[in-house]
Amino acid sequence: MYDLIVIGAGPGGYVAAIRAAQLGMKTLVIEKDAPGGTCLNVGCIPAKTLYKDAQVVEYFAHAADYGVVCDGFRTDLELVQARKRRVVETLVNGVAHLFKANGVDYVQGDARFVSKDTLEVTDAQGKALRYQAERVLLATGSKNAMPPVPGIQEQGVITSREALSLEAAPKHLVIIGGGVIGIEFAGIYKAFGSEVTVIELLPSILPTMDGELSKRLKASLAKRGIRILTATKVEKIEKDGNALKVATAGAKAESVACDCVLVAVGRIPCTDGLGLEGIGVELNRGAVRVDENYQTSVPGVYAVGDVTGRVMLAHVASAEGVAAVERMQGMHTAVDYAQIPSAVFTFPEMAGIGLTEEQLKEKGLPYVAGKATFSGNGKALTMNDTEGMIKVLASEDLSEIYGVHILGPNASDLITEAAAAMHGMFTVEEVAQIMHGHPTLSEVFMEAVNGLLGKAIHGAAARKK
Repeated sequence: MYDLIVIGAGPGGYVAAIRAAQLGMKTLVIEKDAPGGTCLNVGCIPAKTLYKDAQVVEYFAHAADYGVVCDGFRTDLELVQARKRRVVETLVNGVAHLFKANGVDYVQGDARFVSKDTLEVTDAQGKALRYQAERVLLATGSKNAMPPVPGIQEQGVITSREALSLEAAPKHLVIIGGGVIGIEFAGIYKAFGSEVTVIELLPSILPTMDGELSKRLKASLAKRGIRILTATKVEKIEKDGNALKVATAGAKAESVACDCVLVAVGRIPCTDGLGLEGIGVELNRGAVRVDENYQTSVPGVYAVGDVTGRVMLAHVASAEGVAAVERMQGMHTAVDYAQIPSAVFTFPEMAGIGLTEEQLKEKGLPYVAGKATFSGNGKALTMNDTEGMIKVLASEDLSEIYGVHILGPNASDLITEAAAAMHGMFTVEEVAQIMHGHPTLSEVFMEAVNGLLGKAIHGAAARKK
């Protein structure tokens, strides 16, 4: 009998299990694939490994800009994939080691509820064993959504899972979906030599990010040769000999010929085969409903991460995993959903936290915006990576920072400073008093903040909105 059984060893599950063990709970993790879940094995980590490879290709392509004469190079995707597998294997082994170090039991197989406190686990050989626990935590993650488009099952139509393992770059890759996944793969495969076309149903790419920066990124990607069709619907996909044709409808109806179609329209919670209906767990549009303690409609059964359908980000799943097990122990841990950093690994990187300008206008909140570009930043110039800007949104009285949005080098790392400032509820004046090292990219954040105070040395003062 366990105190806690966790179903799923992804960012939500494995973190929750280790924290539970630290709190003295006898814990078992059940995972049908490998430790680390989707993120580590076929998601975040392999994708960012390919992104770094693509970035190195970009360095070689522009080596002369750094004073390095490169007479020729080629990208070997078989070697790229081998490196990716090494990175993933290292981290998978790391999670397995953490389970052992913390006394967490681990079983590989498919789990199904027999009752609310009993799970049947079937391994790869078909052998079934049963396990009992006082509490069960669902952390089964999500899977790729497939829209009802005629021809979506044609050979050559892939998801992000397959896109991570291609050992040859498509001549022409069409990506359906201009969200985070689609835009990241657009940059990666463009660097690997593919012609890339992105088709997005909405009026803009990355609709959850700051609108001004999304427009800037779209223009940047277009300069790199990535064709982006917004406000465009995919009507059907047809086989054309060995190739594919993607028929679209929008401002201009056309048929786009390609040899590979990547479907990247989002993800849906993984709840199939768990037997949730049999024990009475309520779902909301396919996602598991939870309360403030992450408990489902069935007492003793909890859920965190993508399976709840709320915020599908690995770091949110981890935070929820910790909060869920600590609340089981009577703690009052909470996740601040208003301050979730997010990043897009494209060229250049994009990141954000808090409210966007569009959201502030929708809420009717008066605000001021401080902006600073990377074009005059010393560190960015030494890196030959000066595209982009940082935007800081604050209340008119400068007592609160509403949001920070970054387009530029190392945006995914720089956003953490904004997260710390907002979590600490620093005023604009307090953030401005923080000394920043020189030369660093973080000075652009300092400049944007000083712009709100009318103290920007290298940029313009903020304007009320």
